[in-house]
Amino acid sequence: MKRIAVLGSTGSIGTQTLDVVRHHPDHFKIEAMAAGRNAALFLEQVHEFRPRKVSVQDKEVADRIRHQLPGDVELFYGDEGLIEVAANQEAELVVTAVVGSVGLQSTLAAIEAGKTIGLANKETLVTAGHLVTARAKEKGVMLMPIDSEHSAIFQCLNGEAPEAIRSITLTGSGGSFRDKRRDELAHVTIEQALNHPNWSMGAKITIDSATMANKGLEIIEAHWLFDMPYDRINVLIHPESIIHSFVEYQDGSIIAQMGVPDMRVPIQYALTYPNRIQNQAPSLNLAQVAKLNFREMDYERYPMVRYARECGKAGGTATTVFNAANEVAVALFLQGAIGFLDIERIVYQLISKHELIAVPSLEEIQEADRLARTEAAAIL
Repeated sequence: MKRIAVLGSTGSIGTQTLDVVRHHPDHFKIEAMAAGRNAALFLEQVHEFRPRKVSVQDKEVADRIRHQLPGDVELFYGDEGLIEVAANQEAELVVTAVVGSVGLQSTLAAIEAGKTIGLANKETLVTAGHLVTARAKEKGVMLMPIDSEHSAIFQCLNGEAPEAIRSITLTGSGGSFRDKRRDELAHVTIEQALNHPNWSMGAKITIDSATMANKGLEIIEAHWLFDMPYDRINVLIHPESIIHSFVEYQDGSIIAQMGVPDMRVPIQYALTYPNRIQNQAPSLNLAQVAKLNFREMDYERYPMVRYARECGKAGGTATTVFNAANEVAVALFLQGAIGFLDIERIVYQLISKHELIAVPSLEEIQEADRLARTEAAAIL
């Protein structure tokens, strides 16, 4: 029985993680959970899975749900509560499924506590990859990727020598607007942007998919997860989302990981590694799929991928600023305050004038993040 803590239990990855646990009650036990402000769903989850410790976003939510919790559940809130649920419990594995850079402190706390990390919060490595990976190595903690692309690469690398790798390729669906020209994007709506053709995801990551910022974030994450130079990380548009990513080796062999686009597959693999058990996702029928399509990444059509790669190569606080500016810009778009293409404009303005700190401390990362958010909001 593997004991698990879930940070971000009411989000897309969190609810699908709990669905995996629900279908395998003999394999997993939920030890602790944290969520934001979705009190109704969180209460349902707590009563179903009976964790020992829980946390919510702030005191107002905590006060609202306190008397509706089972009597043996400890309740926390805020940043301190998130760290409590991440580190100070009996779980062996912590699934970090919160959205945005808020996941950094809690992930570092879980690493300090020696927990295996099921990493679904890509912003943690984007914001502070050098700190997170170094500390994980020092503590002997495994970072298990949950993103479908990084899970695919992880599986393709199993048993292979690092020096045998020629390159890794992350595939991307192209997002909601993959069939639109740039001149058609100026007046797209929020509803159109949230209508992803392949995946069921939360609002923020769905918008990131539409701008392809998520692929840029994934390039940076892959750099840190697999210790891979940026010039050996490629991106390929693959509209069907059947090949989730692949690795090319020095002898020309290519190993790819395939499957239906269902996030429960990489989630379950992270929970069961190195073993595999039955999954409720449907099997892939290649005869029914019949045809797989690919096209080169167009860095002019999707400039956010180019910005992310450039920030990754620059290193230091450049990636922190890219991530913070993108988070603010996406939030503004979802509020209807800016247009779709303004997301790119805000990000570019901030990264182009940023004064880089090459090897930042945690405090310098936090300050760069705070300042970028303030400046991004001020652009409006």
